[in-house]
Amino acid sequence: MRMRRKKHLDEKIAKCSNLILTPPITSDYREEVKNKEYIDFNEIFGSSKPLVMEIGCGKGKFICELAKREPDKNFIAVEVNPNVLCSACELAETEGVNNVIYIKCGAEVLTKYIKPHSIERIYLNFSCPFPKKAYENRRLTNIRFLEIYKEILSASGDIHQKTDNMGFFEYSLEQYSLAGFRLKNVSLDLHNSNFENNIVTEYEKKFSELGFRIYRLEAFPN
Repeated sequence: MRMRRKKHLDEKIAKCSNLILTPPITSDYREEVKNKEYIDFNEIFGSSKPLVMEIGCGKGKFICELAKREPDKNFIAVEVNPNVLCSACELAETEGVNNVIYIKCGAEVLTKYIKPHSIERIYLNFSCPFPKKAYENRRLTNIRFLEIYKEILSASGDIHQKTDNMGFFEYSLEQYSLAGFRLKNVSLDLHNSNFENNIVTEYEKKFSELGFRIYRLEAFPN
């Protein structure tokens, strides 16, 4: 079900403008990404700490908690939905998190704004599985996105993915293989494993309480 637009959303987004980068997309993204406009995150954060990214940050609970746990890193949260992006920014301000910046854009244009091999880790938490075959290329683990991640990940970088959807998880495993990624720490039941320091997202809490298994993996480009 589509989220209802927040009241006074534009005003709320404007109040968070110090946290949100809204790069303009003026044409077809395939043409847009050819013209690079790399964002200088060292200047934005005032430091050259390692960069970590979450794609599809939702309301921001995960990225805020991670940023508090790892103050020696800077965090980039990517979200295209302005409603939840607004909530994420408000949470960061409320909790005094100062090492997170938000980008309002889709993952397909990341190579326009992110320098090659500059991201240490990418988190994909409970991405939309787009169950209809016609929408397969929108899945954030589709090979077209994995090639984008390869371009922005550092030589030692990796992807950490979690989902409650077994079919989507199986699909993701296939796509990582096709894209030449190596897999590590694959879990078919995260909450009954020995994995430590897991940050539970909003979706994760909801679906695990309903009895769904949580699937997790780490992927490394070769």
